[in-house]
Amino acid sequence: MRSAHAADAYPSRPISLVVPFPPGGPTDALARRLAEKLKQPLGQTVVVENRSGAGGNIGSEYVAAAKPDGYTILFGTSGPLAINVSLYKNQNYDPRTSFAPVIRIGHLPNILVVHPSVPARNVQELIAYAKQNPDKLSYASSGNGASSHLAGILFNQMAGTQIMHIPYKGTGPALNDLLGGQVSMSFTDILTALPYVKAGKLRAIGLAGAQRSEALPDLPTISEQGLKGYDVSVFFGIVAPKNTPPDVVAKLNQAFDAALADPAIRETLHSQGIVEAEDHTPQGLARFIEAEVPKWREVIQSAHVSID
Repeated sequence: MRSAHAADAYPSRPISLVVPFPPGGPTDALARRLAEKLKQPLGQTVVVENRSGAGGNIGSEYVAAAKPDGYTILFGTSGPLAINVSLYKNQNYDPRTSFAPVIRIGHLPNILVVHPSVPARNVQELIAYAKQNPDKLSYASSGNGASSHLAGILFNQMAGTQIMHIPYKGTGPALNDLLGGQVSMSFTDILTALPYVKAGKLRAIGLAGAQRSEALPDLPTISEQGLKGYDVSVFFGIVAPKNTPPDVVAKLNQAFDAALADPAIRETLHSQGIVEAEDHTPQGLARFIEAEVPKWREVIQSAHVSID
């Protein structure tokens, strides 16, 4: 009876939505947009708290160790919820066992773009050129272990190419050198690349997600172009500390589901190129994380990538 009463009273104070990245990025912006819409279904303010560092691990560890009462939850992405457990040697949580999944929001597809000097207009032409000119092509990433880095590893593995990886400290510096022609190509998010593609400063070769994007509907996926099953998208999911009461998780799930149904939020997702998840259940997010962890473990281990 006591837990039922506690659940009925939840939430009785503001909720902290931890974003494990700095303010100003796309994850932070989406979290803040959603937080505004959560006040009505929850009846309480949701405060975004940035705890960045270690590729999202610092904020994620903070939530994993928090009291499981529903007042501290995580706005997670592919890194902390699927990739980092295989990438970092020392990590104090496991995305499969340290959290209570709440809801999967959706994913932001990556896009393969090349500098206009690269004489390839589709994936097969790029693969052929890379094999004929093994020392000419390089790809920029936002840093070792980032999805833009792992996307290139997976591409090389599936295509049989050896395109050189050039890591940068962030998407901005990587993009600047790509635009300047210092590197040949990059796997970056569609929101970042789209203005440069439309301006003719970059050429879009293929979408790195499982399905085409409404932002560039005529651009085939990399999978469609011969690398079947290739899918590198950054997903967004909400989790709470493990042992959070199921009825509290249910209330959070219902609130996020209501927020995602808001027309203004749908427009935000659309404008940012985010594809909404079809399954909004906690079980759906749990299954998704269970599938993503071994997928990226295989890529990381085969390429011998690790971060201390």
